[in-house]
Formats: sequence, C-alpha cells, structure tokens
Amino acid sequence: MFRRQGDRYVASFAVDEVRVLRKVAGEVVGLLTDGFDHGDPVVGRLFPEVYPDDSAGTAEFRRYTEGDLKTAKIDQAGAILAALPDTTDAGGEVRLDAEAAEAWLRALNDARLAMGVRLDISDGTDLGEELDEAMAADPTSSRVFQLSVYAYLGYLQESLLNALVD
Repeated sequence: MFRRQGDRYVASFAVDEVRVLRKVAGEVVGLLTDGFDHGDPVVGRLFPEVYPDDSAGTAEFRRYTEGDLKTAKIDQAGAILAALPDTTDAGGEVRLDAEAAEAWLRALNDARLAMGVRLDISDGTDLGEELDEAMAADPTSSRVFQLSVYAYLGYLQESLLNALVD
C-alpha cells in the first residue's frame, strides 16, 4: 500500500477506504473532545494511569500533561483527515512527508487501541480466528465489519512503517 517516493510516503486509496479512514479518524476526534470521559475504558487505554497505585499522583500528572496529550492526539487524527482526498465520493492518492507519516502512525495506533478495547481484543487474540467466528455467526454483522476495519488499520500501519524504514 504505502511506498516511498523520494522524501514522500505515497499510497492510493479507493473510495471505500477513504470513507472508512475519515470515519475512524473522526470518531477518534469525537472521543477526545465531545465524548471524553475518564470512565470510558477506551479513554483509559489511550490515557493510562501513570501511577496505578497512586491516584493522587496520577491526577497530578494528568493535570500537567493531559491537555497537551489530547491536543496531540486530535492533531494526529486531523493529519489523516487533512491528507485524505477532499470528497468521500472518490478515492485518490495520499502523499505524506516524514512528519505527517509519523502523525499517521500514531493516529492509526490510537484508532486500533480504541477499537481493540471496544472489540475486546487483547495481545493473545487471534484476529483471524475472531473474524472466522464472527463470519460463521453472521457475515453481515457489525462485528465482522469492525474486525475487518481493525485488521485493515493494522495492515495500513504496518505498510506505512515498512515504507518509513526502507
């Protein structure tokens, strides 16, 4: 998918891929703005307790760092939105410089972490097996779609990482 061209990282996206990426990045922004709630397990995963045995220390750390971290995460998701073709009715090429590529990697990671929590995916989860089970239960289910998006984001992240290290 992503390939290096000089000092740029380039990929072509179909219209459905653009729609999915816009939706995912938009949901991350929404989670970090309108839906920001420390009681939400996704927020807990994106902003883990730094001192699990010291709630006062964690609160103090958050007071000094959380605003900047939230802003950075929103900006990174915004980098995806900014680089994608303007319309959801067409695919197109994305050309990223090194800074934008790094932002994409971090935003894709945040999106996968968020989806992983919602889908109850852990380090030991066999994604292929999960997808097979979901397909057997109901191939038209939202879980099949969500697992497919999760897998696609992983593929995209790996592709971009490989282009960066080439």
